[in-house]
Amino acid sequence: MTSYAMLILPSANRVYSGTATGLAAAELAAFNDAVLGGTLSDAEPTHLGGVPYLRFDAERLDERAAEFLSNVSSCYALFELQDGLLRPVTMRPLDRYDDDLITIQKYQGKTNEQFTKLLLNVTVLASAAAADMLERKLAVLDPLCGRGTTLNQALMYGYDAAGVDLDVKDFEAYSTFIKTWLKRKRIKHKADYDGAVRREGKVIGRRLQVRLAASRDEHKAGLTQRLDVVCADTTRAAEFFRPETFDVLVTDAPYGVQHGSRSAASGLARRPQDLLTAAAPGWARLLRPGGAVGIAWNTLVAPRPEAAAILATAGLEPVESPPYLHFRHRVDQAIVRDILVARKPATGAVAR
Repeated sequence: MTSYAMLILPSANRVYSGTATGLAAAELAAFNDAVLGGTLSDAEPTHLGGVPYLRFDAERLDERAAEFLSNVSSCYALFELQDGLLRPVTMRPLDRYDDDLITIQKYQGKTNEQFTKLLLNVTVLASAAAADMLERKLAVLDPLCGRGTTLNQALMYGYDAAGVDLDVKDFEAYSTFIKTWLKRKRIKHKADYDGAVRREGKVIGRRLQVRLAASRDEHKAGLTQRLDVVCADTTRAAEFFRPETFDVLVTDAPYGVQHGSRSAASGLARRPQDLLTAAAPGWARLLRPGGAVGIAWNTLVAPRPEAAAILATAGLEPVESPPYLHFRHRVDQAIVRDILVARKPATGAVAR
């Protein structure tokens, strides 16, 4: 067996830094179970030279295993331990664009970028697409996308990204940001449409659709990614996308503190349970068979069993086994965040 040490990426968020090592251990276990065949030992926090690492044992990592581990959200570097010395393992993350796609936006309520990546990772790992996450262009939907942190992380991985959000200001801010960023970075792209969506003569939302590629050669060859963002009520998401379109659905739900969701019938709703109950059946219909939903939420306003029951009623199967029970962590005094992941049965049957 060979010992390895994973250097934990520093976070600008002090509270998240304090929990990052434990969260990375759970995330590493999810990679181990889903795509590494259980070949890693349990990871243990350690300090080397006064710096935090995760230490684990494994048969010598092959190139593919190292590629998977390169995408652990809090992995800054990976080393093989040899006689007390650190030998670097070559990292090959999926990242296709400069990291300012993820980091440049700053605004109140933005989800931590490392946590967003963790949430996307563990949701993909719970899905039927887990083994293909390095090669396939997956389709990701964030049905409460805000200003697009999840969308940008999906684009960074080379995936197609789609989002829904009712807040016009957030929609406009993201639309302005992504179009400016694409031009400034000279990313080959085409904005297909940006305007009102009408049904039966009525405006039911606004939409931004973009096709982009990491290089001109890829764009010329038709190897493009799709970005599709709708400004509308998430309970109507199934009106904008075809059934069984997405491999994973990933979102950071309203926390019930300063966040909320709106609908014409109920106004501003602070309870994530109400939102999930109304939206989950439509979300489930948009998932491909074997797809997965990953939701982060504030456990102080919605107990885990209650949220899991809502997803189960929508025809999804909550994942209630380790490591998916080990992502609970404090964000601030009023928010203790957790992740709930549920799979769509391979038969594709969901509640109507």
